[in-house]
Amino acid sequence: MVRRWTRHPRCVALARADLRKALAGWGLIAVEEVALLVLSELITNAVRHARVPGRQIETRYLHQGDKVRLEVHDAADQLPKLRTPTPESVRGRGLVLVESLADHWGVTPRAAVGKAVWAVLTLPVDERASLAGEERREGHS
Repeated sequence: MVRRWTRHPRCVALARADLRKALAGWGLIAVEEVALLVLSELITNAVRHARVPGRQIETRYLHQGDKVRLEVHDAADQLPKLRTPTPESVRGRGLVLVESLADHWGVTPRAAVGKAVWAVLTLPVDERASLAGEERREGHS
């Protein structure tokens, strides 16, 4: 699922609603809370730091097997930096959260301009078992 958003703070809530709908369609409710938080942090970084005039932010959500991959594409070439915020800091915790919640995350430069910041989440064991049972019942083994 691919969507484009105007780079504005309100796109964070819109993208979260879009991801929630995608996860529900895939039957992936158990990973919803973590996925929404990770997406929020990735897209908030793009809104704050990818200040390329007239360019949009793109989100992509992929479900393959026991993995969900979240991607946020922007037109800025500046790479995100994992910081160690002080207890008094009000910013700088987004990628720390992503690193602690995602199984993997990273940055992939795009061919023309910009980058994709992505995170991969593994479904909880109980959700994997549930999905496998549904596939067997539907004859997709």
